Amino acid sequence: MNIMANTYSHCYNHIVFSTKNRVDLITPDIEDRVWAYIGGIARKHNMTAIQVGGIDNHAHVLTSSPPSVAPSQIAQWIKGGSSHWIHNEFHHLNKLAWQDGFGVFAVCKSHASKVVEYIKNQRKHHENQTFEEEYRQLLTLHEIEYDERYLFG
Repeated sequence: MNIMANTYSHCYNHIVFSTKNRVDLITPDIEDRVWAYIGGIARKHNMTAIQVGGIDNHAHVLTSSPPSVAPSQIAQWIKGGSSHWIHNEFHHLNKLAWQDGFGVFAVCKSHASKVVEYIKNQRKHHENQTFEEEYRQLLTLHEIEYDERYLFG
């Protein structure tokens, strides 16, 4: 008799995406509500949003998810659900769209607290660095090759 072993996993994903053309739309007066709503989207799909944040033109989401959920599915749920809610909740943002793509970076549990602090301090961080610079830096840090022509679409 063969007994199959159980599956054990702890998947953290740091997902980063911007507004289309990096237009400043997520203003400080609504950002807490937007970030909280994104956390709710994660809960709805049996994930945990460990930290959500960003600034006017982009978002960072650190999630913990089951191994059966692909990072691309997580991004689709978060981007689709949040843009739909934003359109209904903030009528002046009915043209808000997220960029087509996203960055996803695997995070080990021992580094999760550093990523949480990084996301919490986005406003301070972006006093000295643009989103474009930050995004390139994250891709380089995680040794992800990219073609500059298609990076920001």
